[in-house]
Amino acid sequence: MDLEAAKASLIQYLDQEIKDKQVIQAMRRVPREAFVPTESKNAAYEDRPLGIGFGQTISQPFIVALMVAKLALTGVEKVLEIGTGSGYEAAILAELAKEVVTVECIPELAQSAKQALEQAGYSNIKVYVAGHTLGWMEEAPYDAIIVSAGAPDIPQVLLGQLKWGGRLVIPVGSRWQQELVKITRHMENDEVERLGACYFVPLIGEGAWKK
Repeated sequence: MDLEAAKASLIQYLDQEIKDKQVIQAMRRVPREAFVPTESKNAAYEDRPLGIGFGQTISQPFIVALMVAKLALTGVEKVLEIGTGSGYEAAILAELAKEVVTVECIPELAQSAKQALEQAGYSNIKVYVAGHTLGWMEEAPYDAIIVSAGAPDIPQVLLGQLKWGGRLVIPVGSRWQQELVKITRHMENDEVERLGACYFVPLIGEGAWKK
């Protein structure tokens, strides 16, 4: 199956599973093959994670679609992504939000993702190498935060970077298996929605796992 046919098949599947059709259209526009290693390009539209080096992966397309859809983006938001990886998810976010700030703890991946995003023509994404504190305080507050690595619990430091009414989507659990959760920040009780089991690499940093 060639890439065009494989992409059409994947998009058809996602369209049946994900209610937010704006997310599906964004995924249709973003070339996933531009964000995977050369040796994996033939598998770019398989619905599974792919290795991108340094022990990291580009997430399964279904999980990306689910997480991004739960942010409920309308095109006016500033979004923080934690775990740039290949840059694929940042590209999808950039199709749906006004501005994307993305941080990556592995400098080599941050650099390669920045290059891939620039080559793809995205001008509303800022890529930073992550510091010790989770998130990116310099650009806070954010309308939405998406975390592409598993945390032991919900990091309060990230909730503190959200606007009131802001949404945080994050995997929470052990180093090997997590539950995907969405937290909507309110002045009194935050709203928590549980989205099912998932498997992510560990989130490293102050307020999460140590290396």
